[in-house]
Amino acid sequence: MIGIICAMDIEARQLKDAIVDRSAQRVGRLEFVSGKLAGQEVVIAMAGVGKVNAAMCTQTMIIKYAPDLIINSGVAGSLSPRLDIGDIAVGTGVVEHDFDSTAVGDPPAYFNELEGDTFPCDPDAAQAILEAASALGLNAIPAKIASGDQFISDGAKKKQLVEQFDAAACEMEAGAIAHVCFNNGVKCAVIRAISDSTDGEHQVEFYKFLPVAADNSARLVTAFLEGLPKQ
Repeated sequence: MIGIICAMDIEARQLKDAIVDRSAQRVGRLEFVSGKLAGQEVVIAMAGVGKVNAAMCTQTMIIKYAPDLIINSGVAGSLSPRLDIGDIAVGTGVVEHDFDSTAVGDPPAYFNELEGDTFPCDPDAAQAILEAASALGLNAIPAKIASGDQFISDGAKKKQLVEQFDAAACEMEAGAIAHVCFNNGVKCAVIRAISDSTDGEHQVEFYKFLPVAADNSARLVTAFLEGLPKQ
């Protein structure tokens, strides 16, 4: 089974609507919709915005459904001139940029269990996603994702994330999802379509281009699933 986690309804709706033989289960406020999508057994959940919501959703999904791979699909802000509106950042790893224990001598975003700052994404899944994006005609690049409980719109902060972590996109959930997957030994993939550019009017761009970016990420998830061996 493959798990799919989105933060917002607009990111999850297209995928949930395409599920056949669907069933739903509620755990607290979370709804998990399972069934078949593009020939694959899947479970989809809308976690809500932010790392705590994402972590709760991911752990619950692992306990209840035991997926082999969890895909985080949604939108992100660009930190790279190679990523414009609608383009795709395919995660190679995720850093929680707002985790800070430097006061006790650790490097920025350092986690002891990781012995580093970057939670991994599955390389085989990432490569297959990049190939699926190419087949769809989408511009997609392998990218390190910066994740934190902040909507990053300040140019100086974006520059810092690039200089400090070599990140190409920023968002608010993938770090928690990759972190929980790492601690549970579950493969993780991140698909993030760009909804605001490196130098635009970020709040205006986000709401203007959110539907386009969400549609691109959902189409890419479906194309990736279609390319897997049928279950």
